[in-house]
Formats: sequence, structure tokens, C-alpha cells
Amino acid sequence: MELDNAAAKAGVRLITLDEVGSTNAHALNEARQGERGPLWVVARTQSAGRGRRGRAWVSKPGNLYATLLLTDPAPARHLPQLSFVTALAVHDALCEAAPMLGPRLTLKWPNDVLCGGAKLSGILLEGEGNTVAVGIGVNCAHHPGNLEYPATDLATAGALVSADGLFTALSRAMVPRIAQWERGEGLASIRADWLKRADGLNRTVRVRLHDRELSGVFEALDDLGRLVLRRSDGTTETVAAGDVFPLHAAGVDTA
Repeated sequence: MELDNAAAKAGVRLITLDEVGSTNAHALNEARQGERGPLWVVARTQSAGRGRRGRAWVSKPGNLYATLLLTDPAPARHLPQLSFVTALAVHDALCEAAPMLGPRLTLKWPNDVLCGGAKLSGILLEGEGNTVAVGIGVNCAHHPGNLEYPATDLATAGALVSADGLFTALSRAMVPRIAQWERGEGLASIRADWLKRADGLNRTVRVRLHDRELSGVFEALDDLGRLVLRRSDGTTETVAAGDVFPLHAAGVDTA
């Protein structure tokens, strides 16, 4: 794994590991020892990778497992927006490394990259105090099966891109995207770029919340990055956290 020159010039550093429990956990442990970043932690494989809401993340060799450690990247209220910033950087890196896939790549709220409607990459933000670990997993060589939301990988999609090459492109792409964000002051620009690539925009989607499911037209993101749904009765509902599915995925509850 190698950092892009632009990242190195921006003061970003890199730790590479053959195996780790979790790149996020390793990065946060580095922070407890005094590390302030910006620091990438990249591993060939993880033994305890995890996704959102504590879900296990299958971490076989061949895929990209990386975490960017940042200290005080923005006021606390803006930190969740890093999901959108990071998703754009992953999209940028994928378009550079596998340009033939560009037209098939979309962003699923709040933090996944899709290829042809199947999950290609996920993002997990974890923090302690003013330190944030931005975890990124990209399926390069293989993907898990039998998931509720379908997954794919770059090789299956027809792009032979190594985790090493993709990481270099990602380390380059994160620098201008973080600068564009401006500690949260540039969210309007980030949001506009994200919506240009949004999966399901202006279409009816199903959203699973912790206690119920609802459906509506994915109309916009608000000024905090929350999903805005237009319900069938004409009202809008704002969703801060949830899982989005196409409406045709069974089990819709419009209550």
C-alpha cells in the first residue's frame, strides 16, 4: 500500500498491517496513545471487521480495509457529514481506478457505494472525544452472498483493480473532498455533489427505522444530511438514521 503524493504532501501518514481485528479499532487505539492524524490504517485482512449497527463485515484478503484517523475535523454537529464526504471520495477513486464502471456507480444514503444497484463499498464512522475513525471497506476481489441487500465486487463487475491501487487513488481523493467540506461549512457543495450521484432520488423507497418501516419518495437531503421523504399523503418526513431499500424489496409498511 502506498499513499498518493498529494496526500503525503498534505501531511497524511500511513500504517499498513497484514492482519488486524479492525482498522477502526486500531486507529482509535493509536489515538489513545497520542496519535492525532491524519493517519491511514490499512490492513490486508480483518478478524473482527464490523459495519453499521454492529453488523459483521466479512474481511477476506483481496479487498480494501482502511481507516482514516482525524482529530477535530469539524465541530461535533458536523461530524456525521463525513459519511457523505467519504462516499464522494470513494466514488471519485473508483471512477479513476475503474472508469468503465463510472456510469454504474451510485451512492446509497447514508454511506454506501453501489455498482449496478449492488453494494460495493461501506463506510463506518466511529469516534472518541474529538477523534474520528473513518472506516472504509471496498469489495475488490470478492463479496459476501445471501445478504438482505445484494452485494458485488470490482472483479465480478468486470474491473480488475487491486486493493493497493484503489487505496492510492482513495488517499488522493480524500484530500480535496475534505478541503471542499471545510469543516462543515461546505456541506451545501458536498450535498449537491452527493445528490448528483444518489441512488433512488425522486423514486419511492422503503426505509427501515429501529421501530418501524415507512415508504415515500426520496425527495432531498436537508441541511444536516438527513433523508427527506415525501409520503403518499403529501406530507414530508425527515429521517436521521435508517436503512434504505428499493420499494420492490418486500415488507413495506407505510404506517
